[in-house]
Amino acid sequence: MDLLQLRYFQAVARYEHISRAAEELRVAQPSLSRTIARLEADLGTPLFDRRGRRIRLNQYGTIFLRHVERALSELDDGRRALADARDTGLGRVSVASETLLTISPLLGSFRSSFPRADVRLYQSDATEMDRQLRAGEVDFCVASQPLTGTNLDSVELAREEVLLAVPYGHWLDGRESVTVREIADEPFVTTRRGHWQRALLDRLFEAEGLTPRLSCEGDEPAASQDMISAGLGIGLIPAISRKAGSETRVPVAWVHLDAPDCYRVLTLVWNRDTYLSEAALHLREFITSRPLMTHRLPPPRHESVQDPS
Repeated sequence: MDLLQLRYFQAVARYEHISRAAEELRVAQPSLSRTIARLEADLGTPLFDRRGRRIRLNQYGTIFLRHVERALSELDDGRRALADARDTGLGRVSVASETLLTISPLLGSFRSSFPRADVRLYQSDATEMDRQLRAGEVDFCVASQPLTGTNLDSVELAREEVLLAVPYGHWLDGRESVTVREIADEPFVTTRRGHWQRALLDRLFEAEGLTPRLSCEGDEPAASQDMISAGLGIGLIPAISRKAGSETRVPVAWVHLDAPDCYRVLTLVWNRDTYLSEAALHLREFITSRPLMTHRLPPPRHESVQDPS
């Protein structure tokens, strides 16, 4: 048994698919299959159930995987600890966030305060965040929906209302509030499944026994406001974007959605069993000691944008 076998097994166990694992590992499928077979021979028990070309992790593989992931995580942490000890700086810290608009100003302030820290930022949905934390690819996630991975710790950073944004001239332009049933036939600009905006939209409509009409699904939540402004539909936008939108003069009107739990909770999440560099420890303290936003903004009022000409 060697380290390469363990990493190959971890990849195959994650995908339960030889060709996908081989593609990620950049090795030939026959070579990967032989490596897994040798590992099973060394252990004296099969780790996968095989039916034709399909494989599934069996009960023995599940038990072994827990120990493999723990061992590989310890080795990766040791490698990072050595790198930090050699480094004259503070080491590296990696952060994943569902939308870069939320976290980038705070990370910019952190870099100004700790210029020797190596900061990496990734944009990921909730499923990818779970994987990145489990694999040790990131130190922290700034999540807008619960993460389901094990051994995770979290702290709430902010709680804010989510507003309904509509184009100027829309029949809701100037309304103080609206119910979900009143907008049941409206086309929505939203994100793909996996992002918090889509999860919230589906949940609010499901509570009323309805299904939202979608006019646009994207991967960049920050682009939703521009598409709403262009008249492609209406959409759910966090209250912080109301201020950002007015500053960049993206012309939309804001309306309260009269529905329970129409808010976003931002949490900082990390794996308690993963090594954190000095830079990561500084960042956690930096983020948790500074509010990202107010917990609830004042009720929105209709704001006209004057023609600069």
